Amino acid sequence: MPKLSIKIAFPIILAGVFAIIIFLAMDYEQLQPSFYIIFFFLVVYIFSFGLATGQSLTTPVKKLLQNAKELSEGNLSSRVYLESKDEFSELAKAFNKIAENLEMSQIQGKNTEKVVNIKVKARTKDLEEMISALEQKVKNRTIELERMIEKLDNLQEELKNKEAETTQLRKELEELSKKVGQPLKE
Repeated sequence: MPKLSIKIAFPIILAGVFAIIIFLAMDYEQLQPSFYIIFFFLVVYIFSFGLATGQSLTTPVKKLLQNAKELSEGNLSSRVYLESKDEFSELAKAFNKIAENLEMSQIQGKNTEKVVNIKVKARTKDLEEMISALEQKVKNRTIELERMIEKLDNLQEELKNKEAETTQLRKELEELSKKVGQPLKE
């Protein structure tokens, strides 16, 4: 920031140097020693005034730039407080309003995110319960189908056994009928 101070102080100091050159252009042989003392104080005053004016104008700008940098780095609670009642004060108020709006926007965003997360969690829980219920129904149906398949297999096995038994009984009946000598009626 020294560049800004120098830019402001330089024209003031330059004007002072110009005034000093004018004084020196005068017939300095007729000047008394008290003039040189006054001249020395004038030079010191001009340089001091230039530097002080530069500092007084750049200090608020430095504060604004520093807080703008903090704001750009994410510190939304950064505010500028200036004692003056000039354009810098108005600029500081506008800066503070922008920072406040950004902070409120961030808070609203976080609150919205929390609400959305709660809604998503609730909906996810509902869906998980629904999935769990469907999985249980599938398990129950699977168990029921497995039992039916087992009963069907048992019935098929029993049917095979009955057919084998029927075939065996027919053979025995044919043998008995041959022994007895009467033909078999079907």
